[in-house]
Amino acid sequence: MTERDSVPMIRTPDQRLRIFVSSTLKELEPERRAVRTAIERLRLAPVMFELGSRPHPPRQLYRAYLQQSDVFVGVYWQEYGWIAPGEEISGLEDEYRLAPREMPKLIYVKRAAEREPRLAELMARVRSDDTTSYTPFSTEEELAELVTADLATLLAERFDASRTAVAPSVEAIPAGRIPAPFSDAIGRERDLATLLAWLGDDAHRLVTLVGPGGIGKSRLAIEVARNAGERFDRVTFVSLAQVRDPGEVLGAIARELGVRDTGGAPVSEQLGIARAGRRDLIVLDNFEQIVDAASDVVSLLTDLPGATFLVTSRVRLRVRSEQVFDVEPLGLPPDPSQASIQAILEAPAVQLFRDRARSADPRFDVTDDNAEDVARICLALEGVPLAIELAAARIRALTPAAMLGRLDRMLPLLVTAARDVPERQQTIRATVEWSIDLLGADARALFERLGVFSGDFSLDAVEAVTADEPWAADLLDTLLELVDGSLLRQREQHELPLFSMLVPVREIAAARFELDPDAGAVRRAHAEYYVRLAGETELLLRGATQSAALDRLEAERDDLRAGCRHLIAVGEVDVVADVVWRLFLYWWIRSLLPEVKAWMEALLESGQRLSTRARAIALAFSSWVALWQPDSVIDTERMEESVALFRTIGDEFSVGLALSIASLSYTSATPPDLGLAEERQRSALAVDAARHDATFHSLFESVLGRILHLRGDAAGAVECYNRAREIAARTGDEFAERIALNQIGWSRIAAGEPQPQLFTRALELSLRLRNEDGDAYALEGLAGSAAVVGDVERAGLLLGAAEALRARTGLHEQRSYVTYQSFVDAVITTERAAEFEAARVVGRRMPRRAVLEMALNPETDAATTGIPRPSGSPS
Repeated sequence: MTERDSVPMIRTPDQRLRIFVSSTLKELEPERRAVRTAIERLRLAPVMFELGSRPHPPRQLYRAYLQQSDVFVGVYWQEYGWIAPGEEISGLEDEYRLAPREMPKLIYVKRAAEREPRLAELMARVRSDDTTSYTPFSTEEELAELVTADLATLLAERFDASRTAVAPSVEAIPAGRIPAPFSDAIGRERDLATLLAWLGDDAHRLVTLVGPGGIGKSRLAIEVARNAGERFDRVTFVSLAQVRDPGEVLGAIARELGVRDTGGAPVSEQLGIARAGRRDLIVLDNFEQIVDAASDVVSLLTDLPGATFLVTSRVRLRVRSEQVFDVEPLGLPPDPSQASIQAILEAPAVQLFRDRARSADPRFDVTDDNAEDVARICLALEGVPLAIELAAARIRALTPAAMLGRLDRMLPLLVTAARDVPERQQTIRATVEWSIDLLGADARALFERLGVFSGDFSLDAVEAVTADEPWAADLLDTLLELVDGSLLRQREQHELPLFSMLVPVREIAAARFELDPDAGAVRRAHAEYYVRLAGETELLLRGATQSAALDRLEAERDDLRAGCRHLIAVGEVDVVADVVWRLFLYWWIRSLLPEVKAWMEALLESGQRLSTRARAIALAFSSWVALWQPDSVIDTERMEESVALFRTIGDEFSVGLALSIASLSYTSATPPDLGLAEERQRSALAVDAARHDATFHSLFESVLGRILHLRGDAAGAVECYNRAREIAARTGDEFAERIALNQIGWSRIAAGEPQPQLFTRALELSLRLRNEDGDAYALEGLAGSAAVVGDVERAGLLLGAAEALRARTGLHEQRSYVTYQSFVDAVITTERAAEFEAARVVGRRMPRRAVLEMALNPETDAATTGIPRPSGSPS
């Protein structure tokens, strides 16, 4: 090698990276303009035929252009392109073939109803080429965004690849919440391997696990979710067991993905924006009762082009894109009269029986004496996992021989009683009914009463719905009898015992509860318990008890909501309005505002006669949530009515809160009326009841500070923020302190003296409260702090991470609260704009754990978290 060969090429300043653009010319003329703009926006050089004269044959020309280019961008739609005389392929295909294998290839395909056959063949080959990035698009605007983001990411990745040492990734795959399995996935190894292979194929983007209740669909789906991470950016598990309305399915998916339904656009469109460019595996569990929502899932295949769906259902969705996987029973033992104990033990059904029986009684084992009986039990139960689990749980009371005798007598009767039910479902029902009938009379009565619950429930809740019942005298022992029989499951949260049922078991309990002549009174008692819980928790949502109170309500959220919905259905709307108002902080901190707003809007539109207080609450809460939703109409008159109604009934605290919401309404109105906003907020702070409530006193001071800031009174704003922080810190209120810290932090940035530790503390508080809005505010503040001191890379990374979070929570369109735009505008006008934008793109795709590690540790940068550093940043 010569000395010249060993020296890397150093480009002169006029030699920018060249991006070769390949497409048909006429049909994609607007798209070519969009691509050119995107390339030039990044200070790169587009290589396109229309950019200069060239007295050379076309093939010779694009071959030369390709040799001098650094990146290949292909854009395709319907036409295959012109085939020159004497040639067998079009210039379009020839350009793709001539692109060197090592050259990065970004392929964009415009969605089309039909394509020319040869183009379709070419696209099939392109998709199978592991050296290309293949992305569909619909409009030239979408294409421009994709090209900008992909080129910025590519630059960051290429720069990172050139580094000699990069720390290992902190978190390769961020995952959604996947339920913890209660047992091993016995006998599902082959099913798991098949499903993982399917999910790795883009042709299988909607896979449905079909089978009767209790067959193990959910358990198999959990196992797939736990093992599919390396194929996806995120795995999210959505339980639909409590969803009965098909129209609520998209909302449930959005909640689990952390995407708040702001009401500003269809939920599917919001999901598409939030998860753009991501590969998601979304598991939809227990879909059979809302199968009419299958069309919504199909629409998501278009809105989320990077998503794959794994559905569990007792029935097929019956849509064209569906790939059905029939979940079969566990493998059964051979004829027990002729098989050895070893052959019996090799059967997955027997392995499951032994595993669950040992959980009930550690002394149990399958022996020569009982192996034949155990095998016959598994055969009688047809290898259905739930049936085997319930049977095995009785091992402390019955020997396998005694258990077999009962099964032989019970199953034929139950099968003939319900011939319209699928055979294996009959077996599960028979096993559950048999397990129930083995209970004592008190436990059977309690099981039926528990059918009133929708989700997890506490011992106090059970006591509320069984009060004065003679069979509930020894309630705790009776509950434990249901736990021992595998009809209830038990867990603890903050030393609070919580109980739950498997879905098939709950269905039977709910069906039996419907036959209870006292069902109406019990539902009333159920709702009243959660009304009392709201009252008991209201003040605990303030101060040092805040975090525990939030978790307490979250544990029984399904039943809290069910209770409210029941009260609305029976016309007890005043009670529901009171619950909503008492739990104001819970709905806010835990991002449940849109759903509760819908309840209040329903009250206002129902035509029912509302009490003065209920109407005031409904108006105030609806107006409050509207402030957080893009494109909502801000109606200050509704808030003035709410203030007047609260004054009429002498509710001082509510007058103060309503005045503060009115103040924010005037601030957010178009145009804003900052004079009236300040007057209303000062009136709110003058209310004695509000000043005596430390949490809201702190929050009100922060609001006044924000208004003064907008009016140009920086010193007055800082005084308000400091008072707010002092009040919150004195009472231990982490939410109010988090808000004050963010406001103080931005005031320091505005003064040119950033104190990032303020935002770090705010982030720690929001994480403790599980307040995602707070996470985003803190990341934006840390980004602003970095930008002020010239750390453009860190600023871009943190801002990109905040933007990804905003897209997920639906708050990215809150124009009046954006505090970082000024520094963004300043950076993008400098020579470091490309570095900033590249870092911003990388930040949007950073794993959550890596983002938090970098944000919470000022010494951590992209390199130490294993995140690609943007092109152009100093090493």
